[in-house]
Amino acid sequence: MSIERAAERLARAEHVLVVTGAGISAESGIPTFRGEGGLWRGLHAQDLATPEAFRRNPRLVWDWYRWRRGVCNEAEPNPGHQALAELERRAPDFLLLTQNVDGLHPRAGSQRLAELHGCIDQARCTICGAITHLDELQDGDDGLPSCSCGGLARPHILWFGEAYWEGTLDVGYAFAARADLVLVVGTSGMVWAPAAVADQARRAGAFMVDVNPNPSELSDAADLWLRGPSGVVLPELIRRAWS
Repeated sequence: MSIERAAERLARAEHVLVVTGAGISAESGIPTFRGEGGLWRGLHAQDLATPEAFRRNPRLVWDWYRWRRGVCNEAEPNPGHQALAELERRAPDFLLLTQNVDGLHPRAGSQRLAELHGCIDQARCTICGAITHLDELQDGDDGLPSCSCGGLARPHILWFGEAYWEGTLDVGYAFAARADLVLVVGTSGMVWAPAAVADQARRAGAFMVDVNPNPSELSDAADLWLRGPSGVVLPELIRRAWS
């Protein structure tokens, strides 16, 4: 069986790279941009998660992010998140790259983690660039989060049309060069940078396993496709690897 082969390779792996996308969080009830829950007040994420949208109407964008933050903070890590935290404890060398901003991976216990697109709980000043937890900010006279310098704060999230922050991907590419196994979990593979890091690991010789209920852009390139939700597949994969 494919899962037995994946478990055998995982048990022998010294350097494990994991790339996760929206699918793993959807299993915790968080809507995805591309799924049925991708609309808010009739608007697409692409209409809101842009610098232009924020300049045009920062209140609307903040209303959306406050709603999203409430959804994320009410959600709980699922068995897929917990299995990856367990894998981190077992793997000699490990890195988790996530496209998700919901904070569920650290809440599940993941520590060797890079949140490539930022975090829903953080804001960044549009004037001085300071990054601050939202709970530490006060609202200005306009009712929007304000930095201690007086500048308007924006969500510390990578928006459509923005480049990755300097150095963000470097840790991923450096790890990909030595990875001997890469797990791609719950991502469509349509976001180029995380997919490119996973593919670089594969090209460098890593054994690639795609964990998804539906085919992704990376399924054909993967050595194995384990079809199913991560909350079912990952706990079973880890159980078999260390049974």
